[in-house]
This record gives sequence, structure tokens and C-alpha cells, in this order.
Amino acid sequence: MSGGPPSMPAPVCLIENTDRGLQTVGSALEILQGIQQPVVVVAVVGLYRTGKSYLMNRLAGQTSGFALGSTIESKTKGIWMWCVPHPSKPGHTLVLLDTEGLGDVDKGDSKNDAWIFCLGVLLSSTLVYNSRGTIDNQAVEKLHYVTELTNQIRTKSEVTHDEDGEEVPQDTEFVRFFPGFVWAVRDFTLERKIDGRDVSDDEYLDFALHLKKGLTPKVMNYNLPRQCIRNFFPTRRCFTFPFPTTSENMKHLDSMSESELCPDFLRVADRFCTYVFTESRVKTVQGGHRVTGSRFGHLARIYVNTINSGEIPCLENAVVAMAEIENQSAMNEGLRLYEQGTEQLKAKFPTDLESLSSEHNRLSTMATKEFLKRSFKDEGGKYMAQLAEKIAELFDQLTNRNMEASDQLCRKLLSDLYTPIATSIEQGVYAKPGGYEIYRRDRDAMEDKYRQQGNKGMKGEEMLEEFLQEKNAEANSILMADERLTDAEKQNAENAQQVALLEQANRAAEQECRRLESLVQEEMRSHEENLQRLKEKQQEEVALLAAEQQRALESKLAEQKELLRRGFADQEEVLQAEIRQLRREQEERAREEARMRSEEQMRSTMETMQVLNSAVGHYYDYKQKRELRLAEQHNARKQKYTYMNKKLQAQQQAQKPNAGSPV
Repeated sequence: MSGGPPSMPAPVCLIENTDRGLQTVGSALEILQGIQQPVVVVAVVGLYRTGKSYLMNRLAGQTSGFALGSTIESKTKGIWMWCVPHPSKPGHTLVLLDTEGLGDVDKGDSKNDAWIFCLGVLLSSTLVYNSRGTIDNQAVEKLHYVTELTNQIRTKSEVTHDEDGEEVPQDTEFVRFFPGFVWAVRDFTLERKIDGRDVSDDEYLDFALHLKKGLTPKVMNYNLPRQCIRNFFPTRRCFTFPFPTTSENMKHLDSMSESELCPDFLRVADRFCTYVFTESRVKTVQGGHRVTGSRFGHLARIYVNTINSGEIPCLENAVVAMAEIENQSAMNEGLRLYEQGTEQLKAKFPTDLESLSSEHNRLSTMATKEFLKRSFKDEGGKYMAQLAEKIAELFDQLTNRNMEASDQLCRKLLSDLYTPIATSIEQGVYAKPGGYEIYRRDRDAMEDKYRQQGNKGMKGEEMLEEFLQEKNAEANSILMADERLTDAEKQNAENAQQVALLEQANRAAEQECRRLESLVQEEMRSHEENLQRLKEKQQEEVALLAAEQQRALESKLAEQKELLRRGFADQEEVLQAEIRQLRREQEERAREEARMRSEEQMRSTMETMQVLNSAVGHYYDYKQKRELRLAEQHNARKQKYTYMNKKLQAQQQAQKPNAGSPV
């Protein structure tokens, strides 16, 4: 599908872990820039040498790719990326991230591990935590990185307060933006029994995350990582994997066929992959905006740059920065499509107004749709307005170029058609009695041939008017030199010539009027369509935000129910306050929607009035000029008919017999 991932035979490094800190890799960002499909991002984190890379290869449908190691040395450094077509969601790209193993003794700096874990959370839509053995207290304590997220991630750039004026901790909103959590327990050998009852993998995880009652430091330290996992991640799943093969064969795992692996291991691996493929959601950012490959690349670069600057990554700021980059890129792509389409049209110049307007409408619609497909969080329609303005400028340039082509073609055509007349003038064909009648006949024939010529473009009538005006003195000179005509006939012919000039000027004005009216109609149509598309885009983004808030609310309600069932009243009260805060946000969102609708209606009315005022100004300017030309034409005809009437009366008077003459 267009905009999908390129063929990647192997993973590439997305984020390097160097002596200078974390660095995004330009070649990997270029791959992401070409992916315009929504991405489902699965990241695996965990202690080094726990088999993380094997799971990612499995998700990629490969036996090798992400580096596997058979020694105690960590094989994955930084964060590696593999982009493949999603196996069960057409039109989507599956982005697999294999992260550097946590707790590698060679690194020395534990802060490095914390940022690797943090990036895994920030970048993924499903986070797989990989460990070995069992989920006991020691295993949970090794996941202490989750407790550090409160100091490493901010959701908003400014502090918010609850109804009592108290500052709302930002980690209460993590559940809205964090990925789903999957705990993959490798080399699991125990029976899954609780109080003698067989339990599922998920029940086993839930039991391991039970909280203890009490407020002693020991209990609070025990509960902290468990509370973080329960409160931060919207969903939790667990998969317990038995040994895939014997310990002697583990070093050959990447080269072993499925028939050589433990059937129970393969069954769990298949369930794990099926869950990830079907349940992992498209990566979204604050506001519920879906992330494409290009947006994901911007997001990774923004987070890494923020970490390197010593600042704390802020989800709100990252979305704003990403939106600026993506909206500018979306506008540029829309303009590129419009300009690309006009190149084919330019080859057909000059063309008529209808063809030009029709093609402009098609290209403008295509450019706007492409912009809306790529853009998001375009506050106030800023970039969409810029796109419309730039397209209008390009259309003006296109119209002028088309008119120039029409001008050149018409001038050449008139020049070619006039050549025989010019030759006759040089040869004195018209410089004799009756010459004016011959000249008029030749001129009329030339005008007929000109009108019969098709594809003259938008200035056909205007150029003929200009030509006739230029040749008016020439026609008068031939007329006055014609000795066959009387003075009265010369006057009559001159009047007729002026009437013809005015009629041609009127036809040229009518052609210009049609052009102006078409431009006004096009401006109105484009304005109304853009307003409608912008409205639909805003409604879509409002719906995404509502869905994001609803998912968070449902997660907290489920956790509240569980706490009440287990008798944790204190924690339930805290959660209840968070639920009230979420519901207040939903009410604020509803009020904000109403305000936005009101402002949008007012803005639409004002912009429509501006367009109409501009259109009316053009129209009345044309009407005034047209009425002046019609008045001149009417006066010329009136003079002609008055003269003809007087001439007829004189002739009739001359034919009457004198009153005193004999019969």
C-alpha cells in the first residue's frame, strides 16, 4: 500500500547509545519519513540477556534479525527498529523496537537504563517487559524504573489544580497516554496455582501486583512499583513461557527450526504474537492523535533532543512541536501535489476559463485532502489557511501565465491573418475609388477567420478589440481617401465603424466579466469547502480526545472497583479524586466544544462576508464600466440613426415636386 514501510531485510539502529549520550540515527529517520501509514509500535524492555530479541524476531515473522547472543555480553545497544507491514491490519505498519538490556554492568551509568526504559514507554503503544523465572518481589523490584517515570515524564507544560485548588500530580494522567503493558516471563517452570487453584497468566500477574495494607515505609516501598504498574498502564497482560529448548541448544536458538522447539513454548509464543497483533492499538499522542511513521520519527527525535538538553520530556510540548513540523510538511506536500498537477496543464496553454477552473478545482481539492490526511492539531486552521492562500497565489500566477499565452497566440494569429491586407495596402489595392468597400470586405473576412479559430484562450475578444483599435486610424485614412463616397456616406461609414468598435469592446468586457464571476464563484466554493473540511477535521480530533479520556476513565473505574473489593479505602479515595478530575475534564471539553462551535460560526460568517464584499466590489466595478460602454455605444448608434433619418428626409424632400411648377 502507498506510504507503507520499505522492504527491510534486517533491523536498523534508531537511537544510538554513545559516549556523547543518546543520538537518533538519520538513516532510520529517513525510513520513517517515508511511512505515511498509522504505526503500531511494540517495544520490548528488560534486563540484558533475557531473550528480548527472540520475541521481536518472532513478531517480525523471522527467526533472525535482532541480534541474539549466547554469552553474558549484551548484544543490543541503544534502540533498534524494524518496520514491517502489519500482519493483520492492512494499511498499517508494525514498528518493532528492541531496546538495550537494562542492568548491563559494562555501562556503569544507571541513569542510562532509566532513559532507555523511559523512551520505550514514550514511543510504544504496547510495552513488553521481558524477564526470567517468576514474578516474585525481587522481579518486581527490578522493575523500579517504572517508579522513576514520575520524575522523567511530564504530561503538561503547566501545573493543573483540582476543585479545591490543590496541584494535581501529573502522573495521574499517565494512564491516558501510556502503552498497554505485557509482562513476558521466560523460562517459567512453576505451577500457576494460588491457594491450590489453577490460575491463568493474567491472574498470576494480578496476584503478583496485589497491594499490602499499611503505611509503614516497608509496606509503602513494597506497594510503590505495584501501584505504578496498576495506575500508569491502561491494560495489563501476562504470558509465561517455558524453556524453548535445552540449555545446551539455547546458543543455537536463532538457527533452530520450529520442529526442534518445545511445543508448549511455541503455543505460548503463538498466543503472545496473536495478542500483540490483534490488541495492540495504533500509537497515539496527547489528544488521541494517531501517529504515522513520519510523526513517529519526529517524536523520537524530539524526545531524544529533550533528554540530551537536560530537560524532562513533556508530552504536551512534544505534541505541539511534532504538530508544527508535520503541519508544515503537510502543507508543503499539498502545494507540491498542486504544482505537480499544474505542470501538465501548462503544456495545454492557452486554454479556456472553464478548463482552467475545472483543473484548479480538482487539484485544489486533492491538495487539501492530502493536507488534512497528514496534518493534526492545526490550531485555528492556521496551516490550512496558509495552504489556501498559497494555492490562491499559485492560481493567480497560473491564470496570468495562461492569459500571457493567450495574448501571444492571439497576437500572432492576428498578425498572420492581417499580412495579406498589409500587402494589399503596400500595393495600393485600396487607394482607388471604391477601395474602402474592398478594405472592409477583406477586414470582415479576416475577423471571421479569427473567430473561427479555436483554442484562443481567455483573451481572444480583448486582443481583437485591441487590434481593431490599432487599425482604426488606418481604416479612417482609407475611408477618407475613397473618392467614390460622398461626405455623408463617409460620415455614415465612420459611425458604423465606431459602433463596431464599441460592440467588440463590449464582447471583450463580457469575456472579462465571465472570468471575474468565475473567480468569485471559485473563491466562494473553495472557502465553503475548506470550512467544511476544517470542521470535519476538528470534530474528528474532538472525538479522538473524548475516546482518550473515556479509556482513562474506564481504566480508573476498573481499578477503583478492584481496590474496593480488596478493602483499600485510602487508595480508593485517591483514585476517586482522580476520577472526579477526569470527569471535570470531560465537562470542560464539552464546554470547549460549544465555545469552538460558536467561534467557528462567527469566524465563518465574517470570512464569508469578506469574500462577498470582495466579490461585490469586483462585480460593481465591472458593472459601472460596462454601463459606461453601453452608454457610449447607445449614443453612437443614436447619432448614426439621427444622421440616417435626416439624410432620408432630405432625399424625400428633394424628390417632391415644387409647389409653383406647372402640372
